[in-house]
Amino acid sequence: MEDGIERNLGEQPIAHIMAEAGLKPHDLVAVAPEPMTHKMVARACKGRRLTPNVQHKVLKALNAATGKTYTLDDLFNYR
Repeated sequence: MEDGIERNLGEQPIAHIMAEAGLKPHDLVAVAPEPMTHKMVARACKGRRLTPNVQHKVLKALNAATGKTYTLDDLFNYR
């Protein structure tokens, strides 16, 4: 079942933002205002295409962990 959508898009900007801030996936999961898994964060960093719902969960957690205000366009280059 091939739908023609590329799902693995390479390392995303969120990986660089997290590295600069010294954050690990667990740091985002720990402060996430909504239920979130380590796997969601890992997929976000690796460039696996995420649903809009998961993208927003990752965004909210990153903003909570850093105290900054990022947008989805700052985190993902495939939007």
